[in-house]
Amino acid sequence: MANVAVYNMEGSEVGTVEISDAIFGVKINEHLVHMAVLQQLANKRQGTQKAKTRAEVRGGGRKPWRQKGTGHARQGSTRAPQWRHGGVVFAPVPRDYSFKVNRKEKRIALKSALTSRVTENKFIVLDELKLDEIKTKKFVGILNNLKLQKALVVMNGVDQNVILSARNIPMVKTAQVNTINVYDILKYDTFVVTKDALRAIEEVYA
Repeated sequence: MANVAVYNMEGSEVGTVEISDAIFGVKINEHLVHMAVLQQLANKRQGTQKAKTRAEVRGGGRKPWRQKGTGHARQGSTRAPQWRHGGVVFAPVPRDYSFKVNRKEKRIALKSALTSRVTENKFIVLDELKLDEIKTKKFVGILNNLKLQKALVVMNGVDQNVILSARNIPMVKTAQVNTINVYDILKYDTFVVTKDALRAIEEVYA
């Protein structure tokens, strides 16, 4: 097991903690990480885009002019795609973009993402994260003490003071142990986790 430093909210190192190699020291599978991110983004898509084809646009039932003798190119409908107010060629229709990634593959992708944060020294463990009031300024002070700008902060439980204090900071997101995902881990530069949340992660994803 590897050791990582533990910091307090003032940014001072207060000790070390062992982390499990089964979660934070696996061989990184870039393909599964890529698939996990693709799946999450695809599953977020509404898939409600719609445009009308020439068969769906109202009107155009009458031939605009006779077939021959006018000097114009032959036309069968004023709702053909080349006409103004005509239909769309290969128009998009509502569809479901979601696809499946196996549970074991998701687990490997998550462990790979966590391992990448450890190997890149973008993994910070806090001894605790508690605020006595909802105050964004105090949370910004904690980030400044840790020299962080863009971070995913993971807690073991729901702490409304911390969640609401961080809500208005655009480059920070709070999460619980059971809500972390590959996309968020990679999106935010630094993975910040409390000691009790770290142990919960090792129990849940072992």
